[in-house]
Amino acid sequence: MMFAAAIIAVLIALTLAVARALAGPTAFDRLLAANKIGVGAIMLLALFGFMTERPEFLDVGITYALLNMIGTLAVLKFFRYGALGHAQDLDRDPG
Repeated sequence: MMFAAAIIAVLIALTLAVARALAGPTAFDRLLAANKIGVGAIMLLALFGFMTERPEFLDVGITYALLNMIGTLAVLKFFRYGALGHAQDLDRDPG
C-alpha cells in the first residue's frame, strides 16, 4: 500500500513537470523540467521494482540515470557553444 501511494505521488509530480515543460518560457526551464521527468521515471522504475520484488529494474534505472545526465550535459553544451563537436580556433597558425 505504501508503494502504491508513492507511485501516485510520483505520477502527480510527473504531471506537474510535464506541464512545466510545456509552459516553460525559456529553454532552461524546459531542460530542468525534462530532467525532472527523467528523475521521476527512474523513481517509478525503482518503486515498480520494489513492488514486484524484481531488483533488475534498479539496473535499468541506473542506466537511464546515466543517459539522463549525459543528455542534460549535451544539451547544455549545445546551448553554450552552439555545437556538440570541438570548436576549432581559426586564429591559430597551424604551422
